[in-house]
Amino acid sequence: QQTRLEPAPLGYYGLSMLHWFSLLLLVVGIPLSVPWWLCLALPPREVEILMFLSAIVMMKNRRSITVDQHLGNIFMFSKVANVILFFRLDVRMGLLYLTLCIVFLMTCKPPLYLGPEYIKYFSDKTIDEELERDKRVTWIVEFFANWSNECQSFAPIYADLSLKYNCTGLNFGKVDVGRYPDVSTRYKVSTSPLTKQLPTLILFQGGKEVMRRPQIDKKGRAVSWTFSEENVIREFSLNELYQKAKKLSKQRDEGPKEPLEQQDPLAASTELPNGESKKEK
Repeated sequence: QQTRLEPAPLGYYGLSMLHWFSLLLLVVGIPLSVPWWLCLALPPREVEILMFLSAIVMMKNRRSITVDQHLGNIFMFSKVANVILFFRLDVRMGLLYLTLCIVFLMTCKPPLYLGPEYIKYFSDKTIDEELERDKRVTWIVEFFANWSNECQSFAPIYADLSLKYNCTGLNFGKVDVGRYPDVSTRYKVSTSPLTKQLPTLILFQGGKEVMRRPQIDKKGRAVSWTFSEENVIREFSLNELYQKAKKLSKQRDEGPKEPLEQQDPLAASTELPNGESKKEK
């Protein structure tokens, strides 16, 4: 069992909320010469921009699973809306705000998952060795990148699945293809944001790939698939894999038993304290 110990950057949510409040100030303060209660009743061009961006956020939130994904979409909406509104108000203010957004993205990273997990982390040198070590073990491996918001949102779901289903014959692993690009090439997982292949889950049995999600179309792009706990359990048949793995580990612990009729009669005789056996006596 491993635990992620990285401290959660509390400033990420605080600064993101500042973006949201600055958006509210821009909405109620454009034009600045009009009182805010009158501005809310007017149909300015800025309101049309906000309505368009709000529709995009609503469409993206339909596929969101966790609270972090919903908040991330709202914060991204506020940043894009602020850039547009600042540029319409003053080009210099727009450039300044855009610079601050770039600095924010480079310095404040979204919080990582901090809870427990039964997951083994691979490198480019250990993944092949581990998959080939014991071919009786079934592996589910996530190919991820730290910069991907989708991977960060899926992290707590994948950790919860590992806590529920990990056993001797069914193991969970992860490999950072952003850090190890050779692994992405070997296992044909594109790290380009345009292909939308991150995260990718691959099921290995006997050291060989059996299936993966999302699937890849002829153009090399990922087929739309929602990384929810229910979808992973259903598509990868985790309940069936878990039961088979438990039976296999139980048989392995008990070991093969030799039938009584095939045992050596001399070995089956009981030895007495004086060194004689019941059979000899």
